[in-house]
Amino acid sequence: MTLKFTKMHGISNDYIYISTFDQNVKDPEALSIRLSDRRTGIGGDGIILVCPSDTADAKMRIFNADGSEAKMCGNGIRCVGKFVYDKGLVPPDKTVITIDTLSGVKTLDLTVEDGKVKTAKVDMGAAILKPADIPAVYKCDTMINAPLDVDGKVWNVTAVSMGNPHCVTFVDDADSLDLEKIGPSFENHPAFPDRVNTEFVKVIDDRTLQMRVWERGSGETWACGTGACATAVAAVENGYCKKGEDITVHLRGGDLTIRYTDDTVYMTGPAETVFEGKIEVN
Repeated sequence: MTLKFTKMHGISNDYIYISTFDQNVKDPEALSIRLSDRRTGIGGDGIILVCPSDTADAKMRIFNADGSEAKMCGNGIRCVGKFVYDKGLVPPDKTVITIDTLSGVKTLDLTVEDGKVKTAKVDMGAAILKPADIPAVYKCDTMINAPLDVDGKVWNVTAVSMGNPHCVTFVDDADSLDLEKIGPSFENHPAFPDRVNTEFVKVIDDRTLQMRVWERGSGETWACGTGACATAVAAVENGYCKKGEDITVHLRGGDLTIRYTDDTVYMTGPAETVFEGKIEVN
């Protein structure tokens, strides 16, 4: 069987996008493992299926490079918005669209230039701080600046869900950390029963943060949209930044603008198409 695909990225968080509007995908878990390989496949952090929806303009399903299904991806949803608009799955005058995810329906405000989407502002929904809903095993109402023993070293962490679980820790120097060594220990820590994405964050000033991320199922990636949102929320909750103001988050792949309000979290950033192609699959 031949599958058409589009390789896209949001600040270097790259996925392989496959429409199910006009083709069928069997066993997306195994397909993601195969296609994500950067030597024997197409290469990416996973695959994202763009599907019809009864409740939104389209639905997205996200599969990590290890085949596990994720609930939400901030960089991925911006690319889904571009995919849907650029391929004419919505009318050309419709620049506010909705995408159904496992974390609910999200609204995107698209910026279009020369008939193509350049950037998208996403209403990511309210940040979740209650440990049981993240989920995280913690006895207090919130897990903010809480000590966590990881392989014998105590880190102060803040747990946030943006539709998927995040563990944010503030450090003096994010660049020098050996994420290949410490990332898996955070990801599989017993405090996070569904595993966890971990952000290592340096505060530049009250409007600027630098972040590296270890994503569950993918390892270190150059960017994570939900992680940037969780990082901004954690920075506000820890007193480093202010609620209701734009916060620039520097990631290895580029910058995102995050605004954390009483009601929701907004994320703004680019979406880019790399190339399109066809691949034979069993």
